[in-house]
Amino acid sequence: MSEYANKRTRGAFIAAVFAMQGVGIIFAGLVSMLFSGIFKAYYDAPRFNQDPILSTQPEGDLLWRLVLMIGAIPAAMTYYWRMKMPETGRYTAIVEGNAKQAAADMARVLDIEIIAEQDKLAEFKAANDYPLWSSEFFNRHGRHLIGTMSCWFLLDIAFYSQNLTQKDIYPAMGLIRQDKEMNAIDEVFQTSRAMFVVALFGTFPGYWFTVFFIEKLGRFKIQLVGFFMMSFFMFVIGVKYEYLKDENKNLFALLYGLTFFFANFGPNSTTFVLPAELFPTRVRSTCHAFSAAAGKAGAMVGVFGIQYYTLNGEPRKIRRAMIMLAVTNLVGFFCTFLVTETKGRSLEEISGEDGRESELTATPNDRAPGTRQDSRTEKM
Repeated sequence: MSEYANKRTRGAFIAAVFAMQGVGIIFAGLVSMLFSGIFKAYYDAPRFNQDPILSTQPEGDLLWRLVLMIGAIPAAMTYYWRMKMPETGRYTAIVEGNAKQAAADMARVLDIEIIAEQDKLAEFKAANDYPLWSSEFFNRHGRHLIGTMSCWFLLDIAFYSQNLTQKDIYPAMGLIRQDKEMNAIDEVFQTSRAMFVVALFGTFPGYWFTVFFIEKLGRFKIQLVGFFMMSFFMFVIGVKYEYLKDENKNLFALLYGLTFFFANFGPNSTTFVLPAELFPTRVRSTCHAFSAAAGKAGAMVGVFGIQYYTLNGEPRKIRRAMIMLAVTNLVGFFCTFLVTETKGRSLEEISGEDGRESELTATPNDRAPGTRQDSRTEKM
């Protein structure tokens, strides 16, 4: 999307792609609620002669397997549609060196005539032909790569830990009843319902606030505000955990939902957008993959660190974990200063591929290689 979109709308388009994750989360909750509701209706407790808790365990096992397998359907559809998409004109031209094919592919996608200029493309490639593991790359892009990797790493420690502690947080908020007599199917239904409510009112709106405001506020400001607000709300939850859990569950739910809102109207979206814009075409996907892999390393820290620490659900440990996550977000706030604002600039201008030193002096007449210079084909 970053290589297809116009520079004026690129951030919103990339964020919209990522925001579909929020739609997926909503549907995941609905699917789980639907199937667990069906199982609840069919395996109603009075049907069983023995203990309904034990007698529904096999059905509960079947339930989660069915819900999991349904995920293969959208995955297969995504794979099919992705195979139908051509490579971007930038990739075909700059990486494969085929200006003619790039012009044909872009013309097919954009429905406009594009002139292939192989000589200019050769000059462009020669000026930017340096290896990924080179001093030239690290002089040009090393700081940005450290910035995108560290921010995504720190964000995912907090983001995945936040999800993994739901087994303790949801009952504390009153979204799941704390009933030792609850059977497996009831537990799936209540957990799915709680996740759906938090996603609908916290997670989902955050994604689309990013889409609507990213070209107005910029990626940099949204990420700073998101990290700071996540840190603030998690710190309040950590300090006041027992008070919120015992005396003010509504405020607890509000604060918890706001952490998800500002995660998505913040670094969870921008850490996806920025690596897609900051790096040259030849290594854009690779650097994005490095950044994403750093994020998954952060998720592992959340799983094997924070989750293990709070395994027994002890309030004192949950309180400490939330404060640790608040500090993690604050570090992410400061790591954001390693990246730069990309709003309103072409990919070649941001990455320095156009040969200019300044990132802020683009003129309307600058064009990417292999494109016709007219008002309809603004530099992407």
